Amino acid sequence: MKRKILILMLAAVLCTTYSCSKFLDIEPVSSATDENFWKTQSDANAGTAAMYALLRKAFNDASGISFYAYGDLPSDEFRSATNVNFDAVIKMNLNLSVPSSDTGNPMYRLRRYEIFYQVIDQANRVIQNLPKMDASAFDNEAVRNYYLGEAYFMRSFTYFYMSRIWGGVPIVRESVQPVSAVNYPAATEKEVLEQSETDLNKALTLLKWENIAATDFAVRANKGVAYALKAHLSAWKGDYATCVLAADSVLQSGKYSFVGRDSLNYRTIYKGKSAEGIFEVAQNGSNESSSTGIGFYTLAAPYNRMLINPIFNIDPTHIKTLFNDVKDKRLNSVFDLELNTEYAICSKYANLSYSDETANARTIFKNNIIVFRYSDIKLLLAEALAATNNVSRAQTILNEIRTQAGLLAWNGDGNLIEEIFAERARELFLEGHRFYDMIRLKKNFNIYKFSDQMILSHFNAKKYYWPFDPSLLNANSLLNQTPFWRSVNM
Repeated sequence: MKRKILILMLAAVLCTTYSCSKFLDIEPVSSATDENFWKTQSDANAGTAAMYALLRKAFNDASGISFYAYGDLPSDEFRSATNVNFDAVIKMNLNLSVPSSDTGNPMYRLRRYEIFYQVIDQANRVIQNLPKMDASAFDNEAVRNYYLGEAYFMRSFTYFYMSRIWGGVPIVRESVQPVSAVNYPAATEKEVLEQSETDLNKALTLLKWENIAATDFAVRANKGVAYALKAHLSAWKGDYATCVLAADSVLQSGKYSFVGRDSLNYRTIYKGKSAEGIFEVAQNGSNESSSTGIGFYTLAAPYNRMLINPIFNIDPTHIKTLFNDVKDKRLNSVFDLELNTEYAICSKYANLSYSDETANARTIFKNNIIVFRYSDIKLLLAEALAATNNVSRAQTILNEIRTQAGLLAWNGDGNLIEEIFAERARELFLEGHRFYDMIRLKKNFNIYKFSDQMILSHFNAKKYYWPFDPSLLNANSLLNQTPFWRSVNM
C-alpha cells in the first residue's frame, strides 16, 4: 500500500507549484519512492506515463501557453498583446526585467527550464529502473522494451525541444537526487542534438507502430511518432536526405490521413486524436482541461464569452495576405475577419465550456496540444524534397495540401521553397511551428522573414535563442548566457 501511495509521478504531475531554489530542480519525488516502486508492469506503465504528464505540465507553464509562447508568439502571426510580458515575447524583448521574487511571472518562467528537466529526469528513472525489474513482472520482454523506447523517445524529444529554445543546455543522462545534484555546464547545441539523435535511434529499435494500448495512439510514443521527430530533427540540422527517409516512413505507414478542411471536420484536429494526429499532448479527457490555454488568449466573445477582446492581437491584414485566395477552406473554417476590423480571431482552440452560467464562470478549454500531425510531416517532406532537388515530387505534395484546402495547384510563380513555407504558415497557423520554420528558412535557405522584432544582424548573433533567466545564472556558475543575450542588459 505504501508503494502505491508513494507513486512518484502522480505527485509530481499534479503539483502546480514547486521550488525554484536549486539549479536543476529535476527531482519530482523522494528517492524512497524508487526503492519501493518498480515492482510490476503496472508500475512500469505508470512511471512511463508520468513523462507525458510532466511534458504537459511543461507545455502549460507560463500562464498556460509555453508551447505557443516559444513556437508562435515571436513569429509573424501576432501583432501585439495586452499582457506586457507576452507583448515583450511578441516583440522579442526577451530581456524584460523581472524581479527574482516574481517566480510566477510568464517571462521568468519562459527563461527557465526546470520542468523540462523533470521530464528528462523521469525518462532517466525509467531507463535506469526498468532493466533491473524481474522479467516475470512483464507480459513479455517486448513490453519492457516498448516502455524503454518511450523513455528514450521522451528524452530525445525534450533535448531537441530545449535545443531549439536555448541552443546548448546541460545534458543529464541519469536521475539526480537532490542531495547529490550539482551544477552542470551547458553542452553545445551540436552536442545536445547529437544526444537527442542517439536517444532517438535507440527508441526506434524498441518502439513498434502499434502502441501497447490502442487508446494511447497519438498521445504516447510509437514508431510513427519517433520517425516524425527524426524528420524534424533532421530538417533542423539541414540534413534533408535523412529527413526525406524519416518523413516517408511516417507517411507510408498508412496510420495517418487527412481530415477534411470544412469547419466541423477541421476543428476535430484540435480537439485531439483525429486521423491527422501523430503526437499530441493529451488534455481533452474528462479529467483533463486548461483554464488558461491558448484559446483564452486568442478568443473573444462570442467564441469566449468571458472576454470582450482577445489578449493577443492577430493582424487581419496579415491573415488576408497570407490566405491570398478567399476560397481557402482553412480561412473560412477557423478565421473570423468580420467580428472586428482591429483583429482577426483564430478559432482552432474554441472547443470550450464553462464551469457554470454566472458572470464569474471559469472557461474550460478541451484542446490537445498538437505537436506533430500528418499535414506537418507532408509539408516537411515537401521541403526536404525541394532541398534535395526532387522538385517534381515536392510540388506534388504541396498540391495535395492545396487540394485539401479547396485550392488549385500551385501555378509555379515564384520560389518553390518559399511557397512550401507559406503553405506551412497557412496550414499550421498557431500550432507551435512558425517561429522555428522562420529560423530554418533563413539558416537552411537564406530567406529572411523576420521584421522589426529581429533584424538580420541580431539573427546572425543568434537572438532567436532565448536567454537563460538571471536566476539560473546566479544559481549555477558553470552556466553561461546564450550568445546574443550576453551583450544585452538583463
